[in-house]
Amino acid sequence: MKKISHFINGKLYSDKTARTGPIFNPAIGEKIGEVELGSKSTVELAIQSSKNAFIKWSKTTPINRSRILSKYKDLLMKNMEELAAIVSEEHGKTIPDAKGSVQRGIEVVEYATGITDSLKGDHSSSVGTNVDSYSMRQPLGVCAGITPFNFPAMVPMWMYPVAIACGNTFVLKPSEKDPSCPIRLAELAIEAGLPPGVLNVVNGDKEAVDTLLESKDVQAISFVGSTPIAEYVYHTGTKNNKRVQALGGAKNHMVVMPDADVDKTTDALIGSAFGSAGERCMAISVAVCVGKKTAENLKTKLLEETSKLKVGPYTDKESDFGPLNNKAHYEKVLSYIDIGEKEGAKLIADGRNMKLQGYENGYFVGPTIFEDVKPDMKIYKEEIFGPVLSMITTDTYEDALKLVNDHELGNGAAVFTKSGMIAKHFTENAKIGMIGVNVPIPVPVAYHSFGGWKRSLFGDHSMHGPEGVRFYTKLKTATVTWSEDNSGPEFTIPVLS
Repeated sequence: MKKISHFINGKLYSDKTARTGPIFNPAIGEKIGEVELGSKSTVELAIQSSKNAFIKWSKTTPINRSRILSKYKDLLMKNMEELAAIVSEEHGKTIPDAKGSVQRGIEVVEYATGITDSLKGDHSSSVGTNVDSYSMRQPLGVCAGITPFNFPAMVPMWMYPVAIACGNTFVLKPSEKDPSCPIRLAELAIEAGLPPGVLNVVNGDKEAVDTLLESKDVQAISFVGSTPIAEYVYHTGTKNNKRVQALGGAKNHMVVMPDADVDKTTDALIGSAFGSAGERCMAISVAVCVGKKTAENLKTKLLEETSKLKVGPYTDKESDFGPLNNKAHYEKVLSYIDIGEKEGAKLIADGRNMKLQGYENGYFVGPTIFEDVKPDMKIYKEEIFGPVLSMITTDTYEDALKLVNDHELGNGAAVFTKSGMIAKHFTENAKIGMIGVNVPIPVPVAYHSFGGWKRSLFGDHSMHGPEGVRFYTKLKTATVTWSEDNSGPEFTIPVLS
């Protein structure tokens, strides 16, 4: 049985007196290892390691930081199979899905290798007689990231590559549910030439989180998780004078117009609603059909294609998606399905009571579809984070847009249509952070930035891309003159001329 500890100052670190938590293989529902839950002192040790490393790393030239990250990217690509297998065993997602998530993380590393361009700053000559002005972006210090169980490789790589490229050092607190991959990512970073202490990984629970949030030595916190915890992280972090970006939950809508291609829309909806067992913050969980005929056509095709899906363990190459990650979440998703029935929604595909031979204790839930869902129902208002799709029918496009805009969460949304006018209007008027036009999961590429609106994002900056660089740096502006004129002191604000 494997035992996962921490990665501090360039090597594995174990506190023999630490509390531990179980690691499960969700396909079989059995314990396969234990993870140390870092105490306050262990987290403080990691913070101190990063604080010490910052002194030299912040003075390392951007081009040399870029070269290390380039080597790191190559090592990640070389070890893709291993990383995907680690993710799949502890999370449950299929190998192709795991590979895709690792690849999207690597793309952020690749973006970070171009940090020399992002840190160039602006320069204006002759803003006054013999006076120049220029700006620069400088690192913050020790930064920290708190990441969820659904993407144990990708989400951490949304954070630390950009942070360390900007000259910061980083303490990562991944989910204790699937902790092995983040440790391996840190080992590969050292192999690529990253100095010890620049990237530390501490496993833990609320004690570790609160230590990071309260530490005076941590300058910035990045978080991805549920909205209630995102709000807690944001308010606690800012109360302790930190810069915080906290990404919360989602209830992503797909608006289906009458002119949408039914086959393409169905394929897109199935992949986005049920892929990775719905454990994605960008999963489509609400299909809004404009018109009864649109709804009937989509429902017929959706039920036909959904019945062909194969749910199974990641070791089965034919599996379309695997189990939910852990027992508590599995039971929570099942409870939402029960609630949906009690609230009066019509269950037209039921994924409960799924038992696979040889995997009877696995946390499997099949594709689940409700119709006749109303906006006041709990299954509509709250993020379920499982393979559960709600279908709603509206009379007009305007009604559909209002549904999207009235929901308190605003992570992502999509519209499927052949009308450029509808697509443009939806893109400009949906109160949502990330929009897809005939694209079901509009996750921005690495050189754009990821983040929602409303209660899906607390803070002013999205992740990775240009917004990531702004979050992990502070702006400094210099006004400079080399004039030899000495006319004595001035007691008013200088007027440049």
